[in-house]
Amino acid sequence: MNQAIFRFYEELNDFLPWSRQKKDFKVLFKGRQSVKDMIEALGVPHTEVDLILVHGKSVEFEHILQDGDRISVYPVFESLNIRDVTHLRDMPLRKTRFIADINIGNIVKYMRALGLDVYFDPSLSPREIIGISKQAQRIILTKSRKLLKYRQVSHGIFIRHGRPIEQIKRIIDLLSLRAHIHPFSRCLTCNTPLVQVAKQQVEDRIPPKVRIWCEEYACCEHCSKVYWKGSHFTRIKEVLDEILGPGSWEQERSFFP
Repeated sequence: MNQAIFRFYEELNDFLPWSRQKKDFKVLFKGRQSVKDMIEALGVPHTEVDLILVHGKSVEFEHILQDGDRISVYPVFESLNIRDVTHLRDMPLRKTRFIADINIGNIVKYMRALGLDVYFDPSLSPREIIGISKQAQRIILTKSRKLLKYRQVSHGIFIRHGRPIEQIKRIIDLLSLRAHIHPFSRCLTCNTPLVQVAKQQVEDRIPPKVRIWCEEYACCEHCSKVYWKGSHFTRIKEVLDEILGPGSWEQERSFFP
């Protein structure tokens, strides 16, 4: 029986039992085992990993473990430049297009309200989600570790338990998305970018009471939904204030300045 010593860093410890968090621990193994398979057997989805060091040297997921290997596993880096070490993905991680599975549908509306491109269809199977993710280069958002362990998945984020506001904050911080946020620029229903329209163009779709006081409108060209600064806008704005900070998002580009 061979053995290797593992250590996981930062938020990767969230996937480990308390006895293995933030410390070296031994793992026994037989035969040929890739470092990717072992990491996932320990409970950490490979999509959460951005750097693996074996005896201080960067390796790929396919590295075959050897008896006595000392392995350090790191999450996505935000400030440390690791361009000169082995990348674990063929494509850059920081894509701003997402696909969400059925378990996190409650955050989709607010991510779209931030202007983020989030594809969501609750009828999709895990394999269909993976297929769309690969074809359209979308990052998978999910609470399912099993989904992120599929070999075909190259980019994904495990959504931890918590309030939707905290979950969205983590996604924004993890991928440095602040520059990609354009509140109220995307349809909350179908994800299509909105266009500004004159009142006369949508007058027949506006409630009579709204026509009296509102002059600014945006429209989805795909599903024809019309948007204005009504009570729904106010409720969503309160959530965006919690995510981005009170009033700060109003400095970003928006169809409703």
